[in-house]
Amino acid sequence: MTVFKSRFADITLQKLSVSERVFQGLSGRPNEPVLIDGPTGRSLNGSETIDQIKRLAGGLNSKGLGAGKVMGIMAPNIPEYAIAFYGMLHAGGTVTTINPSYTAVEVNHQLQDAKTDLLVTTLDFLKTAQAAVDECNREVKIAIIDKMDGIPCLNDLMGNPQHEQTPIDLEKHVAALPYSSGTTGLPKGVMLSHQNLVANIDQFLTMLPTSPGEAAVVFLPLFHIYGLNALLSPYLASGGCIVTMPRFDFDLYLKLVAQYKTPKLWTAPPVALGLTQHPAIDHADLSSVQVLFSAAAPLPDDVGAACASRLGCIVTQGYGMTELSPASHLTPPELARAGAVGLTVPSTETRIINPETGESVGPNQEGEVQVRGPQVMLGYLNNPQATAETIIDKGWLRTGDLGFVDEDGYLYIRDRLKELIKFKGFQVAPAEVENALLSHSGIADAAVIGIPDTEAGELPCAYVVKKPQHQVSIEDLSDHVSGRLASYKRPAKISFVESIPKSASGKILRRVLKAQALSGDL
Repeated sequence: MTVFKSRFADITLQKLSVSERVFQGLSGRPNEPVLIDGPTGRSLNGSETIDQIKRLAGGLNSKGLGAGKVMGIMAPNIPEYAIAFYGMLHAGGTVTTINPSYTAVEVNHQLQDAKTDLLVTTLDFLKTAQAAVDECNREVKIAIIDKMDGIPCLNDLMGNPQHEQTPIDLEKHVAALPYSSGTTGLPKGVMLSHQNLVANIDQFLTMLPTSPGEAAVVFLPLFHIYGLNALLSPYLASGGCIVTMPRFDFDLYLKLVAQYKTPKLWTAPPVALGLTQHPAIDHADLSSVQVLFSAAAPLPDDVGAACASRLGCIVTQGYGMTELSPASHLTPPELARAGAVGLTVPSTETRIINPETGESVGPNQEGEVQVRGPQVMLGYLNNPQATAETIIDKGWLRTGDLGFVDEDGYLYIRDRLKELIKFKGFQVAPAEVENALLSHSGIADAAVIGIPDTEAGELPCAYVVKKPQHQVSIEDLSDHVSGRLASYKRPAKISFVESIPKSASGKILRRVLKAQALSGDL
């Protein structure tokens, strides 16, 4: 069997919780800002951040909301996100991260599936949170990060500082529970242990080190594993500084990059494309920028080259998925290679499997990318079948992506086996959109595929079959799904068809449907 090993020395698996690993970096900068709210400039230094995390842990445990419990965080990128996340982990609990753009229906599903006990949110999302909680079949308390009469706030949850980590099994205790569609099906809770997350923090810092005091402007959402464990935790764990942006705004982003003299830009392909086109770039002070890093989807070669030319920096990429905590491949700036998504990170192995034969293949031969290492998830919550289909053969994780490794160890992604649609770096599970469409009384069948788009990467497009004698319009369906799905999951185009191509077993033939759509045969 051909296995591509990392060219970098193995990391030492530290016997630390995530909060303890982060404290290592925070303690070295007690009086320097480590968390800054970009729009307002308010900040927390290292000592204040440690104190608030420990006080939240102590308060949660004194109220019976810490050890063994699940906290949902549904909030934008603000400094308090870090306090809530690490505070719950320090208390011995689990955090499930929730997209604040979700509808109440989507939030309710995640709260119930994760068996959430406490939901932390902000005033902006309180209405959605309350609607979701009202429909839960279990008690879920709500706390807001802001202040409002009659609603507990984050400060109300704090108590005496808990200085030591609540005892947990670092290898088996679920620290973070983000949701991912994996290679197929509906979103599933991805169980990530403290060891998974800490290992990936150290793998990330080995490949892309952060200097003490180095700032990063973070608009990539902290509810997404990219923002959470590729940016927030590594920066804080290495003594860096995180400047949060609650929502992306080009002018503010460029202003903050100049103000905090950030050497690295952390992006996804749609933002990288914007950086090649936005007129404000011509007048922005980007003299501090040395590296642009892109992940969440492969960066087109021409966009990478345009970024490098316009910004005068090195462009590099990374690869991973929620199930990998998230990184399995990264490219140090000095080893950047156009088109490649990265080199295998330390303590990790890659293999390429021919989908037809099941055999591993050598350099420059295409197949499914599979990864093994300490960052591989524990499994999917409440879904042993999906876990068994994804983690196979002594710990190898199937990514569902097709690619190859060249003779120098660089990974290139070419296509995907999985059904997942990537819209501006966000996952869209076709099955979830199809279920929303099928819940309409006038729809007999539905199929959703991703259609290539220059700006978004892919757009979810739906093909639906009406029930006989039912009058259903595209507007009816659009209104129907809008109350059930976040905006980025809603079909950009809905078309009525006579039938959906399927196999003998009834499985939707998405590749056939996509080929027909792109050729204009539908």
